[in-house]
Amino acid sequence: MRRTLYLKFILAYFIFGLFGFIIVSSFVSRYTYASCLSRKAESYYREANLLANTYAADLYQTTRTLEEVKQQINDLDTFLSAEIWIINPSGRMILSSRHPLNVEEAIVIEGFDPTVTGSTYYTTGTFFDTFDSNVLSVFAPINGDFRVKGYVVIHTNLNDVAMEADSFMRVAYLMFAILFFLSLIILFFFTEMVYIPLKKITEATEQYASGNLHYEFNVDSGDEMGYLAATLSYMASEIARSEDNQKKFIANVSHDFRSPLTSIRGYLEAMIDGTIPPEMHEKYLGIVLSETERLTKLTNSLLSLNNLNMKGVVLELTDFDINTVIRNTAATFEGTCEKKGITVELVLTGEELIVHADETKIGQVLYNLLDNAIKFSHHNSTIRIETTEKHSKVFVSVKDSGIGIPKDDVKLVFDRFYKSDLSRGKDKKGTGLGLSITKEIIHAHNEHINVISTEGVGSEFIFSLAKVED
Repeated sequence: MRRTLYLKFILAYFIFGLFGFIIVSSFVSRYTYASCLSRKAESYYREANLLANTYAADLYQTTRTLEEVKQQINDLDTFLSAEIWIINPSGRMILSSRHPLNVEEAIVIEGFDPTVTGSTYYTTGTFFDTFDSNVLSVFAPINGDFRVKGYVVIHTNLNDVAMEADSFMRVAYLMFAILFFLSLIILFFFTEMVYIPLKKITEATEQYASGNLHYEFNVDSGDEMGYLAATLSYMASEIARSEDNQKKFIANVSHDFRSPLTSIRGYLEAMIDGTIPPEMHEKYLGIVLSETERLTKLTNSLLSLNNLNMKGVVLELTDFDINTVIRNTAATFEGTCEKKGITVELVLTGEELIVHADETKIGQVLYNLLDNAIKFSHHNSTIRIETTEKHSKVFVSVKDSGIGIPKDDVKLVFDRFYKSDLSRGKDKKGTGLGLSITKEIIHAHNEHINVISTEGVGSEFIFSLAKVED
């Protein structure tokens, strides 16, 4: 079974609870008990020290009687709920709050040693086997004439300390339980904000890995998780579109190669088997030659586009007059324009308009755009080529009044092998790669090319170039 991140988080949550409980029940419990013991010992020490400096000292100075001191320690016993002794350094008990006053039958603490407390003023245990259970014993010396004459010792059962510590521990356990259950809120937010979106992303990646690139999912979040989901979805859509384009590319290449090859083979077989008489061979050999030129043009366009995509466009940037390039390009189409009665109107800004670009490749761009404009223009129409400058840019427009491009196809004109349904009958020799090459060249210059077209009215292609300032 696969161990999920959510299971690990749940496990970590319960491990946190277990270790938290262990810490509270052991370390916190010990610290609380020790703190309660120290606090009670300190409280008793203040009382014992006060008693040692007043009534007990007066007793040794014979300014108070045993009965008076006995009454005082009895009252203090009731107040403190603790047994109070006054003993000599030898261990002989002088007074006890819980034993009757009996001078003749004195109680002696065997093995009494006041140094048993060490560096503190209290000790725990049976107090030299005097008690049956462990008690807290607090010492306060009775000083007089620069020596210790005796000790005030206050005893209290350790059960009282334990009960006080337990009361604090109950509060600690309650607070821990509250914090443990409040931490469920963190688990809830983790589930909603991390685990569920991450699970959707994981399922989506599995679908994409299996080839289902059209799998759709949605993560409604504005944080990094939502951004990751949106990026993944966009990546999949781009890969799917790339695969679709690749399939279309292969289909278009196959179709554009198969058509001329079929024609060439058909005409050659017809000439060989005599279907086409010898006197007609020259005519059909011309057709075969035309088809081979079409194949050559298609192959060259494919190689050019492949080089543009794989190696990038290698530009030889120079400063040149774009108006001159436009005039020269338009001149190359004079014969074609005369046959169709097309007029090329040049509306150029200034005598010279210097731009910074690759002159040869921009010439290729203009050739492709003008070739398309002539190809899809009606007879006896006008093609307008215009240059304008704005904000350190030169804009070149090639506008025809031909068949136009359908609205839904405008965004596809720069795709490889694109041919609209309106152009298929008119563009039998086109490869559908000219505008793709044009776009790559313009983008290599870090510039833009756009198209404005209305079906049945005409099309206008506009691209920008960097202007050289005077």
